[in-house]
Amino acid sequence: MSINRKLSVRCPKCGAVSDITVWSSITADDSPDLKKDLLSGRINMFRCPDCEAVALMPEPMLYSDSVKKLMISFYPTNDPVQKQERYEQIIRSSKESGELKALDGWNLRFLTDHNELLEKLLIFENGLNDKAIEVIKLMILSQDPDKSESRICRFGKDDGNALEFMIHDFIENMIYTSSVPKDSYEQVYTSLIQSGMKPYSFDWEMVDASYATRLLNGFNNNF
Repeated sequence: MSINRKLSVRCPKCGAVSDITVWSSITADDSPDLKKDLLSGRINMFRCPDCEAVALMPEPMLYSDSVKKLMISFYPTNDPVQKQERYEQIIRSSKESGELKALDGWNLRFLTDHNELLEKLLIFENGLNDKAIEVIKLMILSQDPDKSESRICRFGKDDGNALEFMIHDFIENMIYTSSVPKDSYEQVYTSLIQSGMKPYSFDWEMVDASYATRLLNGFNNNF
């Protein structure tokens, strides 16, 4: 069930007050239009009608898609301590409620970054596995190790033959693209499965660069 509420928000730039609808829960099965708006970055995004300033509303949200067997708990924060506490809390509450039994075979993700939320949705919408994608992103960044610390790699699109990734360099203030053959993705995914990776979740997971580093280490040990 998709759930929203109305808020009156003061623009952080010009001070004008306007109303906005914020969503705390989106069920893709019931609300395909909301799913499309979320993928387009239009959900929980404040746009001032006076000065056109744009700001993300810091609203926690639960996203569920039974077709993709995907559930995402999004809790916006830049505080690593708060992030870990919230992550442990959702794991604890899920076990206490017994809801994990009803989510057998699902992918359960905990996220705190809005861009990562949109990326995850795009990955699963293209029928890809985010664990394999995160490993490939590390491989792309490792091609230029001296600059990897100042870069973020994001999945962009799947054109059927290749996967396109966007690389943002914060020092150079530039965006680059990198193309990976679809066959390479399939090889990475197959190798990860053979190494013991499960294509679904037993509990909530944070599938990010740190997670991929652990997977990549095991992946390399197979050669």
